[in-house]
Amino acid sequence: MASSLAIFGVVMALGMLSYGAEARAFFVFGDSLVDTGNNNYLATSARADSPPYGIDYPTRRPTGRFSNGLSIPDYISQKLGAEPTLPYLSPLLTGQKLLVGANFASAGIGILNDTGVQFANIIRMPAQLLNFQQYRRRLSAQIGPQRTKQLVNQALVLLTVGGNDFVNNYYLVPFSARSRQFALPDYVRYLISELRKILLKMYDLGARRVLVTGTGPLGCAPAELAMRSRNGECAAELQRAAALYNPQLIQMLRSVNSQLGSDVFVAANVQETRNDFIKNPQAFGFTTSKIACCGQGPYNGLGLCTRASNLCPNRDLYAFWDAFHPSEKGNRLIVENIMTGDEKYMYPMNLSTILALDSRN
Repeated sequence: MASSLAIFGVVMALGMLSYGAEARAFFVFGDSLVDTGNNNYLATSARADSPPYGIDYPTRRPTGRFSNGLSIPDYISQKLGAEPTLPYLSPLLTGQKLLVGANFASAGIGILNDTGVQFANIIRMPAQLLNFQQYRRRLSAQIGPQRTKQLVNQALVLLTVGGNDFVNNYYLVPFSARSRQFALPDYVRYLISELRKILLKMYDLGARRVLVTGTGPLGCAPAELAMRSRNGECAAELQRAAALYNPQLIQMLRSVNSQLGSDVFVAANVQETRNDFIKNPQAFGFTTSKIACCGQGPYNGLGLCTRASNLCPNRDLYAFWDAFHPSEKGNRLIVENIMTGDEKYMYPMNLSTILALDSRN
């Protein structure tokens, strides 16, 4: 009996090693657009762990995703032919699951550490990177340092951060500390310079293929329409912020790639994708891109999405699920552009090109 158990253990270990060699790991960093449940384990108000969140998820239960169903990382995992990455804080992230990768994102965070202070206990970017280092140590204990380095170098990484630095910092309240410190163009330059430091730290930790998303059209979210719009027009100041930030992000990524001598960082211009929804929602099968499916008040844009909120019967008809986040269908369309979009959406290449190039190496 003991010998058969020993053989079974060897077979399992070999299976885990072969799986790690064949599958491409996927790591996710950022905010609520990509958090798949880390904040469930934290004492914070920035959580999506109660209904009707998850109403269209396969289990029909809330998972911590700020969506009615699947999120952007889920759809990217599908494109990689992999199972979804687990939240880093999940107790299920052990053994073979570590080889799939991990999601380190935390709702409410930004590029800056003072973004999202109202949410108290959230995992800001320095802590996300510390968790990534801890993940590497855990994986190294399982498969060895050389295999761990190889897995991380060959992994795909997604970073979605920046929107909260505007909506939950600079524009959170009139005369915010950051708006008194910086004029908007100077603030954008400061954000870009701080993000550059984060990217170079990720590179130092082994990341070699990183998708970096820009902000969406910040002024067009139902929350901003409810607070700042008179006739359904997008909030001009937030739109100006996005228009300043996204081109400078692409310029900075180009500069970093030049410095590194490789296209490590790839810009995903989700502002353009979501602009398409907003300008012509019917072309994508949406009836509205202004009203959230779940919420209350004008445009269903005030407060949180809860059991007491208005809830649309068909989520696929809404570009926005709640006051800030795309619906599951919106997330799927964003990932389709990440996969196959031209340089308007993806710079310097889309994810399909990345996967084809990397498969030859």
